[in-house]
Amino acid sequence: MQYLLVGGGAFLLSIVFTVFIKRIAWQYKIVDRPTFWRKIHSRPTPLLGGVAIFFSFLIVSLYSVFFGDHIIGKYIDLKMMIGIWIASGIIILGGVLDDKKNLDPIKQIIWPIIAIGAVIYSGINIGYITNPFGGTVDFENLKWLSILITFLWLLGMSYTTKILDGLDGLTTGITLIGAITIFILSLFIGPAILPEVGMLAIIFVGALLGFLIFNWHRASIFLGEGGSLYCGFMIGVLAIITDGKIAVTLLVMGIPIIDLLFVIIKRLSKRQSPFSYSDKKHLHFQLLDIGLTHRQAVLFLYFLTILFGSFGLFFKSFGRFLSFLILCVFMLIIAGGIYFIYRKKENKRLV
Repeated sequence: MQYLLVGGGAFLLSIVFTVFIKRIAWQYKIVDRPTFWRKIHSRPTPLLGGVAIFFSFLIVSLYSVFFGDHIIGKYIDLKMMIGIWIASGIIILGGVLDDKKNLDPIKQIIWPIIAIGAVIYSGINIGYITNPFGGTVDFENLKWLSILITFLWLLGMSYTTKILDGLDGLTTGITLIGAITIFILSLFIGPAILPEVGMLAIIFVGALLGFLIFNWHRASIFLGEGGSLYCGFMIGVLAIITDGKIAVTLLVMGIPIIDLLFVIIKRLSKRQSPFSYSDKKHLHFQLLDIGLTHRQAVLFLYFLTILFGSFGLFFKSFGRFLSFLILCVFMLIIAGGIYFIYRKKENKRLV
């Protein structure tokens, strides 16, 4: 019942904040205008949606920590929560500035770097990595390596959702599926029950769901730069504190990660910058080009994400090595499917 209450509270707050933030964005002219050829929307649309998600999560989690006594426990302490709040605020603030002033790439990346530093300082880090062939690789005596891997993990997750944010509801929905998966992992699957992490995850679920109502096609508000970074950042943080369920989280985010790798390889093969965003090489744009509608493309990617997440949850009950083999085969099949879509697009262009 308590999960329903906090999730529902975050959902309702997210709706209220989104309506309010839309007005603020219009008032201060923080809107995305379809003047760039890569844009696929046809009308100016307010940004700053991530602000609504952040404040919904912040208020409900603050209440749960100081009045509900539901979050602080064995796996999460107050210092960690303060780190999450501060880091989230830094990412959102940097995103607001970017949406307003269109910062250059160096100034953009400074904000998530500072945020990740705050989280690591609070005590959230990857302490070990599970070996699929048995045992674990422990970083207890290699603190610098733990910090480096945590930094790369959180930065990578943040930019995965940032680059994914190309269609209405795509990043929000895939992040929502990821948060639900982590909620299920926290409470129902695995050797340990993690009610504190489940509480954080369901608050984030409610905040995302309330915003998705407005972000679904045709979106009346976008996540903005801070929101798209914040989505991946929070999934990355939740994965770490869910007793290191990195592998399952990688599965849930498998589609955008594989897509990102394909795009980087494609750009490098053409001697282009791998970190350029000004093209339509991403999978979601390719799906539109082969004939899917906007909603069909988004729903198709939702379906694949749910499929990935379901595999991750299902195979948690299998042995590590068998799960690893099945994961590799499944990833190859999906990668082959994505490659087929790219090839079909190329052949269509040649014809």
